Amino acid sequence: MKREDLTEKLLDIKREKGWTWKYIQEEIGGISPILITAACMGQMKLPKAQAAKAAALFGLTQAEERMLNEAPYRGSIPQMPPTDPLIYRFYELVMVYGTTWKELIQEDFGDGIMSAIDFNMTMEREPNNKGDRVKMNLSGKFLPYKYYGNEEGVPEYGFKED
Repeated sequence: MKREDLTEKLLDIKREKGWTWKYIQEEIGGISPILITAACMGQMKLPKAQAAKAAALFGLTQAEERMLNEAPYRGSIPQMPPTDPLIYRFYELVMVYGTTWKELIQEDFGDGIMSAIDFNMTMEREPNNKGDRVKMNLSGKFLPYKYYGNEEGVPEYGFKED
């Protein structure tokens, strides 16, 4: 079985049972609800305890349970640029604001990147009389670039020059 097959199986069971992601997240627990959904979608791994809970919930085999605990091959968007309108809007945000985010982050933190590995994310519905809004909070650790072979007082890691 390929990981994509397991994802389809989980989605089929979710659909058959009429479950919501919120229900699945509450039943598995122990980590971020977003990570649980990402793991079910094949983009993250579940810790062993959560993989066991997911296996019990979905009625999975031992091999499928172990697969939920394996580091996946991430990045499942089948086409770039993405054609799904919702996913495309995130792509569009990066195209329009990516250079701005880069400039502002590096001006404040120095030469480096924001981690998508040491990362937290929350999402909530924000009521609005003109139509509810999606509120997302992304928080990634700043990872400075290393200046190897540094001499003459140059710091070893990405730094902010005054």
